[in-house]
Amino acid sequence: MSSFARKALAVLRLAFGFMFLWAFVDKLFGFGFATPAAKAWIRGGDPTYGFLANSPAGPFKGFYNSLAGDFWVTPLFMLALLAIGVSLILGIGLRITAVAGGLLYLMMWSVALPPVTNPFLDDHLTGLITLAVLAATFAGDTWGLGRIWSQLDIVDKHPVLR
Repeated sequence: MSSFARKALAVLRLAFGFMFLWAFVDKLFGFGFATPAAKAWIRGGDPTYGFLANSPAGPFKGFYNSLAGDFWVTPLFMLALLAIGVSLILGIGLRITAVAGGLLYLMMWSVALPPVTNPFLDDHLTGLITLAVLAATFAGDTWGLGRIWSQLDIVDKHPVLR
């Protein structure tokens, strides 16, 4: 792979990492971008409730509506945002990150079926594809800790951690 391609993938990885980390921070503190201060998680807001409770009438409406307000949903979602963001920024564990982030994207895509602007493809599915490409190309090795991470004994023994 060319030096330019490796650097372009590193920029993409860092950008996606920042998106996930920012989503976590904004939902936690409510800086007023996607989450108003009054609905911040630290102020008792529930970052997942509105999205799940008000999902459109799609094939999974009942399933997602039933998750709204469950005690474990928001902490798991917030932990996923934080872990995926940190992993992408550091460039470590990209295979697990691609699976976890891909699952998160797939679930967010399936909440709003059918998509409004395209009969199939939307930003959630392109995000899923992007995470897979970042993991498959070892994008964490450039401007990240991926190369050092891959030399750890546990990662050498369990390549899924790469």
